[in-house]
Amino acid sequence: MEEDLNKALQSRLPTGIRQGQQKIAIDFNLIPYYDEPSPAEAPFIYRSKAKSGTCSFYAYATVYVIKKNKRVTLAIKAVQQQNTLVAIITYLLAIIERLNLRIERLYLDREFFCVPVIRWLQALDIPFEMPVIIRGKHGGTRQLIRGWRSYKTSYTLNSDKYGSANFQVWIVCTYKNGKRRAHGRKFFIYAVYKIQLSLHLIHDDYRLRFGIESSYRMKNQC
Repeated sequence: MEEDLNKALQSRLPTGIRQGQQKIAIDFNLIPYYDEPSPAEAPFIYRSKAKSGTCSFYAYATVYVIKKNKRVTLAIKAVQQQNTLVAIITYLLAIIERLNLRIERLYLDREFFCVPVIRWLQALDIPFEMPVIIRGKHGGTRQLIRGWRSYKTSYTLNSDKYGSANFQVWIVCTYKNGKRRAHGRKFFIYAVYKIQLSLHLIHDDYRLRFGIESSYRMKNQC
C-alpha cells in the first residue's frame, strides 16, 4: 500500500518541480497509540517521549518540496521499530534522487536532532537546518540561551553511543512585546550547515515548513 501510495503521489508532480534546486523538508509525524499491539502491529509501534498520555505511537516520515510557499508531498514512510533515523533519511533521499531533484537546502524536524543524523548529512554535504532540542539545567544546549541578542557559534553534541558531532548553531532572540499578553524574550536555536542566509532570516525561513503541521491537523480532524 505504501509503495502504491508513493507512486500515486509522484505521478502528478507539478511542472517546474524538477527545474533548479529545491527546498526539501523531511517531517516526522507521531499518532498516539493506546491499545495492546497485535503481532502484526508490534513492529510499527514507535516509542518516543510521552505525548497525549502515551509513549507509544504510529510514526510516519514524509518528504516534500516547498516551492512558492506551497508544499508538494513526494513520499511517506511508515516507520518501524528497527528503523534508525539515518536509515529513514537515506530512504527518503533515495526517492529524491530517483526523481532527479536537486536539494538547495533540507529542513528537518527536531526529532532528527542527534549525532548520527548530523554527521551523516555533513558527510553527504547537504545544506540543512533543524531546531536544536534544549537539554540540561545549566549546561548542554541550554547554556546557549543567554544574552539579549541573536548570535552564531559552534557547538559539539556528544553521545555515549555514537561519539560527537560539531556544527554551527544560530541562536535567534525575539521579543514577545505583549503578544498574547506575554512579555520577555524567546529563543529559537537551529543547527545549521552551509546555509546561505543572514542570521535574522533563519527563523522565518524555517517557518516555511510549518504548513505541513496544519495539514496533519486537518487530516486528524477528518
